[in-house]
Amino acid sequence: MQWVERFEGFNDQPALIFPGRTPISYSELARRVGALAQEFGPHKKLIAVVAEPTEHAVIAYLAALRGRHAVVLLPSCNPIALDDFIDDFSPDIVCRRIDGRWRCHAQTVKASVDLHPDLSVLLGTSGSTGKSRYVRLSHAAIEANAAAIGSYLGLDASDRAALILPFHYSYGLSVLNSHLAVGASIYFPASGAADAEFATEIRASGCSNISGVPYSFELMDRTGFRRHELPSLRFMTVAGGRMEPTLAETFRRYLADRGRRFYMMYGQTEATARIAYVPPEELAGNVGSIGVAIPGGSLRLVDEDGNPVEKPGQTGELVYRGPNVMMGYALAREDLAKGPEIAELHTGDMAERDSHGFYRIVGRRRRMSKIAGVRISHGAVEAGLEQAGISAAVTGDDERIFALVTSPHSDDQVLKVMMAASSLPRSHVELGRACALPRLASGKVDYAAVSARFKEIREPPNEGILSAYKRAFYPRQVGPGDTFEGLGGDSLLYVQLSVALERELGHVPDGWETMPVAALRKSKHENRAYSSIDSQLVLRAAAILFIVVHHATLWPIPGGAAVLVMLVGYGLARFQRQRLLAGDSAGVLRSLAANLAVYLPIVAGFSLARGEILWPSFLLVGNLGLVGSAHMMPYLYWFVEAYAQIVVLWVALFSISRVRDFARSQPFGFGLVLLTLAVAAKLLTPLVWNIGGAQIFTLPDVFHLAALGWCVCFASSRFERRILASIAIGLCAFLAWWGGNWVGSWMKFMLVLGAVLVLLHVPRIALPRWLARCVLPVSAASYHIYLFHRLIPEWLLPHPQAASATVTVLAIAVGVASGLAAFLAQKWLLGWLSRRTESGTETVRSQRGLRPT
Repeated sequence: MQWVERFEGFNDQPALIFPGRTPISYSELARRVGALAQEFGPHKKLIAVVAEPTEHAVIAYLAALRGRHAVVLLPSCNPIALDDFIDDFSPDIVCRRIDGRWRCHAQTVKASVDLHPDLSVLLGTSGSTGKSRYVRLSHAAIEANAAAIGSYLGLDASDRAALILPFHYSYGLSVLNSHLAVGASIYFPASGAADAEFATEIRASGCSNISGVPYSFELMDRTGFRRHELPSLRFMTVAGGRMEPTLAETFRRYLADRGRRFYMMYGQTEATARIAYVPPEELAGNVGSIGVAIPGGSLRLVDEDGNPVEKPGQTGELVYRGPNVMMGYALAREDLAKGPEIAELHTGDMAERDSHGFYRIVGRRRRMSKIAGVRISHGAVEAGLEQAGISAAVTGDDERIFALVTSPHSDDQVLKVMMAASSLPRSHVELGRACALPRLASGKVDYAAVSARFKEIREPPNEGILSAYKRAFYPRQVGPGDTFEGLGGDSLLYVQLSVALERELGHVPDGWETMPVAALRKSKHENRAYSSIDSQLVLRAAAILFIVVHHATLWPIPGGAAVLVMLVGYGLARFQRQRLLAGDSAGVLRSLAANLAVYLPIVAGFSLARGEILWPSFLLVGNLGLVGSAHMMPYLYWFVEAYAQIVVLWVALFSISRVRDFARSQPFGFGLVLLTLAVAAKLLTPLVWNIGGAQIFTLPDVFHLAALGWCVCFASSRFERRILASIAIGLCAFLAWWGGNWVGSWMKFMLVLGAVLVLLHVPRIALPRWLARCVLPVSAASYHIYLFHRLIPEWLLPHPQAASATVTVLAIAVGVASGLAAFLAQKWLLGWLSRRTESGTETVRSQRGLRPT
């Protein structure tokens, strides 16, 4: 690849820029790319790169290009894609993150099939169902497409792109390639288009251009992007699907009024990303067009028989010819030995050409249904709904058309438009509801997920996993395209759904929290003797058992609650960071409120038993020692109050924009600063506010544990893990000594230290299946076990000081069992409410004369 070999010529100009770090210059990039290319060796290999937005992944990709190897770019959020690719293609080298470290390691199984010398890049086709097929791109195609894009965008070394698209997606890769080919720089924003701080970050970074899919622009419009002045911005580009004309015109005017350019583009992975664009000076009045072919390419239309369609205004399939057309598809390693198989690309899109030579997409050839002998374009039905102001995604089969609707229009309104647009009777149209359309990582509508939703109507599937999600997130609507992360799951829901996945699938898939429900239902593996469990689940189960044993005996084994507090901070970092960094206080507090809903009835019960309102406990301040113990809940419940105070304090901190900016750019550094302040608060607070023994239950005394958990989550590099492990060893030893230097103190902080080291170095733990099935329910019910484990023993059993060994064992067993029972009861109740809600919805629809959707 010629442009990869020219990096040295750009000297110390910045190439890759990450927030809060020194830019990687072209000279450094050339050195690192060259060194890794040498490690790959001279013989042509197939290299799989998990394309996470890091320097390591970019350098691995560029090193493969420089060594003229074949490289596949795989999504970082879908481990199943990597597993499938390894099974089907037997890559020689895999570059990915293992145990938090980036590694390129050779595969032990050697493939016998040689690679075609022209093969350069493999990209999965977006939106495909089942296992992906891969587009084979040649060195010449990559080179030609980068040159063409640089030409019509006028890119030079002074440009800086904000890369908000994943670069395993052909559009994101084209941004990376075209800029590096001319010596420009790539900026990897810490915030995304959905964040209110996105425009501020773009201004501060000096980016000259932003490229996004239509959904990216929808998000920017919602967050007030156009209110900001961005002096360095020169142009914006959009591709990856049809952009709503009103929104397109809004951004065209926004940029034109400031002397900037807006490029609307069209492309496909099969053409190395770009096929056509609308020259910005011609965009006014043409926002619904895809324009003309890129430099070096040509477009034409053909009818169903392959005959040319010459007249303006007539519809035909769009066909593209150019040096960037793919070599062909690949389904297995054997396909990688093949040479070019096509000379021109039949796009599958139906288009028409106007009198000025501009092309406009009018539908999708393959997105068709043939019902009663009539061809129905799903795109045409979608367009009809859009004209009526209805936001929806349309799919179907040869029996019915289905629209997944996100607008608040009534069923009658939607169905009438669908029937008019398709000329079909009511019996052939269906609709479903969703809060938002499911989308791929690229921002395109995920039609596979829409089809999965349609399939549920046609053939009700095994509801195990979907039902578990519905129970967990009740009263929110959950569909097959939803993900745990997208629904805003927290650490406790993560544990609960891990149990459901183990039960339904026989294992807990790595990275499942980012996978759609529909994909999870397809990931069932054969039964295995061992299960690989997220280590925090094992730690949570161990911690709650330590607590139960500690409270049922006189043994000095404190520390379980301290580990849980540390896991609170870890959970905030792992599961709530997107909401925190976006300033979404309400979203974080909703999760807190859901957990407190289980606790407050217990407070009410204690209040009734004592004949007074225990207001410190209702206000969640009982652990602060404001009143005597007779007027509040037992100190046993200090953890719940401390947990609530930690979350509220965290939300308050992240309501400050400068704190969010710091945490976004340097999450690990932010954690260390917070840990330092928290330790100082623990040591100094007793000097100004000393409440005696109750001090150990207060927020200042335990907040450092939550800060430590945040640091653990963000210690991503080997250096950071070593630093944090050293800090944790010194800190825990000091606090054990400072806290009394007795057996219990050392036990407590050694348990915390052990938990930290496990999370840092052992992300998953292999357990025998029988043991995993014991650990996971206890972990899932840990919060309920904490709340209920002493209620029955306190009423019916002797105090630990007077208890025999038999009574002690019974107290422990009853404590765990009562928490599990409460957890299962809540689970059943939420399931019942979810089913009743769905049943009520179906009843209303049936009364309207509609079938269930």
